[in-house]
Amino acid sequence: MWWLIAAVGLGIPLVVTAMPEFGMLAVGAVAGAVTAAVGGGLVPQFLVFVGVSVALIAVVRPLANRHRGQSPALASGIDALKGKSATVLERVDGGAGGRIKLAGEVWSARALDGDQVYEPGRTVDVVAIEGATAVVI
Repeated sequence: MWWLIAAVGLGIPLVVTAMPEFGMLAVGAVAGAVTAAVGGGLVPQFLVFVGVSVALIAVVRPLANRHRGQSPALASGIDALKGKSATVLERVDGGAGGRIKLAGEVWSARALDGDQVYEPGRTVDVVAIEGATAVVI
């Protein structure tokens, strides 16, 4: 019974502070309660509590820290447009540029290679966005 009270007591700071370590200690307390329920003495209960808690902290915490530093895989804004294909609407070159249809919108565009010219109807790939101009190849 005391282990379950300890688990609830450790669950409260988990919710209030959002520190996952309290949750791992609460799981350890539940494991101690299970050990008591199957007839384990006080020393085995405590050892199970410590073992489960330490194991969870040692395994889960480094995994969480590793994932915390990663950027999301979903690109948005202009980053989502890089690498997309577009259709040339007006002649695109390296000088004055032209217009393309990209993601359902009309964009001004210029060729990455200043000597390259893309005629209307051709499919091009967007390599960068500079301001409101798409750079294409």
